[in-house]
Amino acid sequence: MAGGFSSAGGGREFEAKITPIVIISCIMAATGGLMFGYDIGVSGGVTSMPPFLKKFFPTVYRNTLNPAINSNYCKYDNQGLQLFTSSLYLAGLTATFAASYTTRNYGRRPSMLIAGCFFIVGTILNAAAQDLAMLIIGRISLGCGVGFANQAVPLFLSEIAPTRIRGGLNILFQLNVTIGILFANLVNYGTNKITGGWGWRLSLGLAGIPAGLLSLGALLVVETPNSLVERGRLEEGKAVLKRIRGTDNVEPEFLELVEASRVAKEVKHPFRNLLHRRNRPQLVIAVALQIFQQCTGINAIMFYAPVLFDTLGFGNDAALYSAVITGAVNVLSTMVSIYSVDKVGRRMLLLEAGVQMFMSQVVIAIILGIKVKDHNDDLQKGFAVLVVIMVCTFVSAFAWSWGPLGWLIPSETFPLETRSAGQSVTVCTNLLFTFVIAQAFLSMLCHFKFGIFLFFSGWVLIMSIFVLFLVPETKNIPIEEMTERVWRQHWLWKQYIDADYHTEGANIDGTNGAKKNGHSNGFDPVTQL
Repeated sequence: MAGGFSSAGGGREFEAKITPIVIISCIMAATGGLMFGYDIGVSGGVTSMPPFLKKFFPTVYRNTLNPAINSNYCKYDNQGLQLFTSSLYLAGLTATFAASYTTRNYGRRPSMLIAGCFFIVGTILNAAAQDLAMLIIGRISLGCGVGFANQAVPLFLSEIAPTRIRGGLNILFQLNVTIGILFANLVNYGTNKITGGWGWRLSLGLAGIPAGLLSLGALLVVETPNSLVERGRLEEGKAVLKRIRGTDNVEPEFLELVEASRVAKEVKHPFRNLLHRRNRPQLVIAVALQIFQQCTGINAIMFYAPVLFDTLGFGNDAALYSAVITGAVNVLSTMVSIYSVDKVGRRMLLLEAGVQMFMSQVVIAIILGIKVKDHNDDLQKGFAVLVVIMVCTFVSAFAWSWGPLGWLIPSETFPLETRSAGQSVTVCTNLLFTFVIAQAFLSMLCHFKFGIFLFFSGWVLIMSIFVLFLVPETKNIPIEEMTERVWRQHWLWKQYIDADYHTEGANIDGTNGAKKNGHSNGFDPVTQL
């Protein structure tokens, strides 16, 4: 309903250039993803470092030295160790509600600046940690930063970008997540070789680099015109719109922003409004995408890649090296998504990746089921290499589909009056299920053994069916036109849109409208089966 667009109703084009200020602002804002990715990558690495385990988790340390105590699959099964990782996501889950209020009432920039401050404090506490309590408090501070950054950055990117490159610019956030993971894996690989047992402190302390970049970026970027107009600063919003579009001819777009803001201000309780029937399609899809994103098993693999490879018999050094390889694949594959998302569309990427992820996880499960028993010393080299290749195949598919699109699609489908609340629910759901998977993964690995990959592959099959039938295509659709050109044209969701909701200038002609616009709005089982 507002922002991040370059065309208006009925195909009328808004004048919009791809200006340097848009590119620079998006790059700076997307460093929030860099911090998030570094936190994901670094936690898995340090939890496989003996000095770190010896200081904070002596029970796990003793188990790793004595394989007879526990099986290969169970030696890292420890609730305290899992809490170290997952506490970040529980804190982020709580912080996202405060972030929603700040983002709506004070703007996207303040939320990003608050996130940067939380990140810096958390980094200092973790790097200087003397006991487990200090370590967990630091993780909680980092989690609050994640809550604010994941709330503000996707909204900022969607609102400031022209429609024709909105998908690509929004995916900068996910690209930075993958770069952060790769950076963390490289750092862990280097610090693991440091003698003296303090390498883990350097790993945790270097999180200050992305934290500083986000704080600096929040000070330098412009506020989005959507946010300025929403808060009544019309002239400032119009001036910013001219700057980011590179033209003085912004009146049509500005008037749509003002109208969207007027509608938004009529909503006194955005969270309650989310439950209205007409907002159900966006809410269901946003929540489902976050649940499914975690149920692919990606965070489980990225959190614990070093631990996982060590469990498979690669050895500590080789395990970190393998994690670096998967991190590099993650980055390169996300670049594929940036190039293709606004060309082939969201649905095609999600469906193709579903097939690729399902096949790779089944192959991994078969190899581990046959070759890795509870007390095996190692995995044969050929099979070990095949496991790494299959993990990379899985990671690459996720990185150009569920990774970036899980954030992109919700950020571009909610109307302005519920966008901040909708993004808050999106982030909250994501962090809740990230917490659940992170807290449970090592225990699941212990009990399911190789079956854990069959568990996740089953979820991949379910989510691919969901996309086929229920997720419409949103590429090149202005945000404010989603109701008319997407939801009203979908075989199922059209029944949830009120007949009197924004009908002006609409082209409402059932599925024909979708075909005219060249967009697939989901596989219609009534007409196509």
